[in-house]
Amino acid sequence: MTPAEAPLILVVEDESALRTDIADELHEAGYRTAVAADGRQALNLLAGITPDMVLCDITMPGLDGYGLLQTLRDKRPDLATTPFVFLTALSEPRHVVEGKLMGADDYLVKPVDYDLMLATVAARLRQVDRIRQHHGGEIRDLRHALTNLSDGGAAQALDLIALGVVLLDDRLCLLHANRAARAMAAEGQFIAWHRNTISASEPTCDRALRRAVADAAAAAATGAERVIGVTLQRATDTLSVSALVCALPRPPDNPAVPPRVAVFLSPPAHNRRVSEPLLADLFGLTPTETRVAAALAGGARPADVARDLGISQTTIAFHMRNLFQKTGTNRQTDLVALILAGPMMIDAR
Repeated sequence: MTPAEAPLILVVEDESALRTDIADELHEAGYRTAVAADGRQALNLLAGITPDMVLCDITMPGLDGYGLLQTLRDKRPDLATTPFVFLTALSEPRHVVEGKLMGADDYLVKPVDYDLMLATVAARLRQVDRIRQHHGGEIRDLRHALTNLSDGGAAQALDLIALGVVLLDDRLCLLHANRAARAMAAEGQFIAWHRNTISASEPTCDRALRRAVADAAAAAATGAERVIGVTLQRATDTLSVSALVCALPRPPDNPAVPPRVAVFLSPPAHNRRVSEPLLADLFGLTPTETRVAAALAGGARPADVARDLGISQTTIAFHMRNLFQKTGTNRQTDLVALILAGPMMIDAR
């Protein structure tokens, strides 16, 4: 690996001496670094760089670590798989739990043990590489499966899938919607067709869906592969479904096919039938992790899951962290979408 190809680590730390020491240790280990003194500086840097990992202090003036993490999760879906590790002197469990519930991947306690830091960085980067290779294979398979829906057999096969499947062309116009997606649109509860493209029924969700579809289309146009999770809620109550928006770049073996976008929609909570044994097998989950995952996929909140299972919210946070790691996600929305895309793919009707 050449220096230009070395992973880029963004270090966000308001203590100048510590920031310099961390950067020096990373340089000696062969990594490239970018440094920022607070969350605002980090956001300015991120306008021009795409790091492979973020090491971030929690307590900083202005925009703190929690604020930076929330901003990235909300506004930078392209960094969804980028590990975010907190540096903190706050060793109380509630601070750790809060960070993990917000989507942090790990944390290091100050004073920093540099051997542990380098081991954590290496492990997280290896994990991301495995996830990206796995998702890359899934997207390639998906792209081949959806390349030619003019084949009646392909369209009929999609109608057997319990998930709603919507395929959009490079202009975001509707190419195909399977039976489940058409039924959801006909009910008008979560999605609808607007000017021959997909829209969400609730205005805030519609903006999020349109942004995700546009981001996925932009990625597909450049040959990149991107998966973005969005929650779609009904305007009349709190019932929601998960949408997984996937960029489908131009197939390298078929340049005549333009880039496309696929949207996968989970069934509403009252229609979700998650097979816990299958869920455990698909993702390698423990029995408790399986119960937590199934409850989340059924629309329960973490606090509800803790109550129903008779365990603390701290324990739920621990299990959710393990679920994030095993599924390669870092937000509950993405976790639920991925869970639903596995054991619920085939319609049992």
